[in-house]
Amino acid sequence: MNQLQSMRVFMRVVELNSFSVAARQLGMSAAAVTRSVNTLEAHLNTRLINRSTRSLSLTEAGGRYLDSCRAIVANIDEMDANLTRTAHSPHGTVRIAASTTFASTELVALLADYRAAEPGVDFDVTTFEAGIDLIEGGFDVGFTDDDRLVGTSVVGRMLLQYRSVLVASPAYLAQRGMPVTPSALNTHTLLGPTTGAARAWEFTDAHGAYRVPVRYSLRATDTAMLRAAALNHMGIALLPAPAVARELASGTLSQVLERFPLNDGARRFSIIYSGRNHLTAKVRAFVEFAVTRFRSDERKTSLRAVA
Repeated sequence: MNQLQSMRVFMRVVELNSFSVAARQLGMSAAAVTRSVNTLEAHLNTRLINRSTRSLSLTEAGGRYLDSCRAIVANIDEMDANLTRTAHSPHGTVRIAASTTFASTELVALLADYRAAEPGVDFDVTTFEAGIDLIEGGFDVGFTDDDRLVGTSVVGRMLLQYRSVLVASPAYLAQRGMPVTPSALNTHTLLGPTTGAARAWEFTDAHGAYRVPVRYSLRATDTAMLRAAALNHMGIALLPAPAVARELASGTLSQVLERFPLNDGARRFSIIYSGRNHLTAKVRAFVEFAVTRFRSDERKTSLRAVA
């Protein structure tokens, strides 16, 4: 016997004062409704309803049982509703792995906006430079420009494409001069990444390609350090465009050789997550929020301004 279902049937019969009307509303046969109440009474070894050809009435025990049924069913319905809301609304902690550059430039604003919309979500953030294992690390999502982290067990969704730019502080350029051609870089202090450090920078314009040998006065794995070095007037730095978008917009850094785009190819920046299991509500909602935010027309415009 499904006692909860029998309790619901009993409550509906009493509410409508009719076995047949209750049967129609419940989508059951009259015989099934009668059998359900009879089974409940047999289980309790107590008559709950007095029946006559013209009317129904509760026994004393039936009245007490009805009150208990209403309280129990209401509690169960509330519990089910709460669990359903929990299953379909974001809550809990999202574990995030993010490149140091993204964490220092974009991530905090993204998390603040998301938490304002979904206050039930908390965040646990780990930053990295050289790469990370999303699955082994137990992370829900990651932010990276390393396509090698995407595979059969990890899904990647592109947030944006970007190129690298050359930047320097106005104070440095005032002292050393603004290069007007790629060859002029030979007289400047150059700053660049340790990972994948090129021995030459390649540029293009309407007249062709230019290849300039480079010697870094400062190399670093940390993009934030290179940005800080440029802000402290150390030289001309090679940096991802999104990493210096705010500084270029505010004027604390200036783009160098803007007429000569670097021929380093566009890079993809993606949000990644496990493709093995069904996404929880908290992860699914956060992924969609991030994708929508970074693919918005306003966001694309701000990135094109420095890319």
